[in-house]
Amino acid sequence: MSGLIDTLRRTARLMVGMPDYDAYLSHRAQHHPNEPAMDRITFFRDRQEARYGGRNGGRCC
Repeated sequence: MSGLIDTLRRTARLMVGMPDYDAYLSHRAQHHPNEPAMDRITFFRDRQEARYGGRNGGRCC
């Protein structure tokens, strides 16, 4: 049941554009163990920048 709740939570976050920091940490640990991971705030800003772009190059609407 816990797995289902985690999946639903992850899906809901993706639906509203909220990146999954725990999934990012898991990926980093598994695929890039010797490289530092971003903290939660830096990760959020990075994903926000990737989604909406910078001030000069971002989408309008």
